[in-house]
Amino acid sequence: MRFRALTRFSFALATLTLAFTQQPLAGQEPGFNPALPLVRVDHGANSPAAQKAHYVVLVSLDGFRWDYAAREHATHLLALGKKGVWAPEGMVPSYPSLTFPNHFTIVTGLYPEHHGLVANNFYDETLQARYAIADPKAVTDGSWYSGVPLWSLAESQGMRTAVLFWPGSEAKIAGYQPTWYARFDQKTEATDAVQQARIDDAVALLKLPVADRPHLIAMYYSEPDHEGHQFGPDAPETRAAERKMDAMVGKLKTALDSTGLPIDLVVVSDHGMAKVEGGWITLDQFADLTGFETVGAQLYGKTEADREHVYNQLKKASSQFVVFRRKDLPAGLHLDQNPRAGDPVVVATGPYAIRAHGPAEGKPDMPPSVGMHGYDPHKLPQMKASFFAAGPDIVNSKTVATFDNVNLYPWLAHLLSLQAPKTDGSLNVLAGTLRDGGADEENQGASEQ
Repeated sequence: MRFRALTRFSFALATLTLAFTQQPLAGQEPGFNPALPLVRVDHGANSPAAQKAHYVVLVSLDGFRWDYAAREHATHLLALGKKGVWAPEGMVPSYPSLTFPNHFTIVTGLYPEHHGLVANNFYDETLQARYAIADPKAVTDGSWYSGVPLWSLAESQGMRTAVLFWPGSEAKIAGYQPTWYARFDQKTEATDAVQQARIDDAVALLKLPVADRPHLIAMYYSEPDHEGHQFGPDAPETRAAERKMDAMVGKLKTALDSTGLPIDLVVVSDHGMAKVEGGWITLDQFADLTGFETVGAQLYGKTEADREHVYNQLKKASSQFVVFRRKDLPAGLHLDQNPRAGDPVVVATGPYAIRAHGPAEGKPDMPPSVGMHGYDPHKLPQMKASFFAAGPDIVNSKTVATFDNVNLYPWLAHLLSLQAPKTDGSLNVLAGTLRDGGADEENQGASEQ
């Protein structure tokens, strides 16, 4: 994602008063004083079945490329993988390899064309409205999202959940929000105090009475994505951020172990990072985009004639991108079914920065970020993400081959003893990492959504 990792599903915590952070929330257990301001939604107590289930702590490190851990000799991540399971050659993100689409894929098991977040920012022709990750109104409006997020699945089956910053968690989706969630604040999320606060709150939540404590806790960290954008994936600043995140994982693992609870710790990332080659590629220099709605490099023609005309203008314009009519997109991109992707669709052939338009006349034109992502992970392996996991339900000392991240959802649901809907993923892909073998036909098959 460009610029600050997640300028993003932001609801400013500055609007939350000090009194709010210090006073117990309605229905909150006496003595439970979270370090972060947590919103609590009362879904009642854990069901008797949920109380018997194990716990999953799911952690995302934004932009932590698949090879970062090995190159930095990341002590804690590598130890986690060697104790449990990991993907030494990485996990394949969905296309486009962007933050919001892939975080929501991880928690729904759906490709972006099915869950609706086809990019960080996009246009919906039917609604004649734009979704933008910096727009609190859009981010918190559940009508933009499809699928059943893992926390909504759990809540619907009587299991309490907590989400400490994750795309989509501030909206009511599939009828539910998490029992506890934190509103994202770009200005404070990456500070050392707020990073530690997530660990402190996870432990505090796990120490609640058994009827109230969440069995799923999802946590998001924006590093090292920010440094990767600003300095590039190989810069000293990015490498320092990688080591910082590894140390954070170590602190979290120690804190979780101190609870004595049966916790499966799963650490993933949403995508990788590549160094940008060259300057901006501006599409309106190759085609007449008059009358088109545009968002970034996404093009939304109003008529079939306009769409075909621009397609013909762009299809031989540059070796740095290829252009498709949406219906003709390669099947492996899984993006041909949703109009929010635009039409025609421009796909970069390498780590190039593409946009529809430059800045308005008189406005400064800033160069692209040093590092970027969003590219086809099958063409650019730098886009691959990370996967590490260990816990009582996970086998010891096993590596897994590269797999698509849609397969995490049925696997996570199985760890939580939840009945999952059909999605684009299959439990069979990761079943060999589970102590019980994990095969479950109900978790297989393509989504019908």
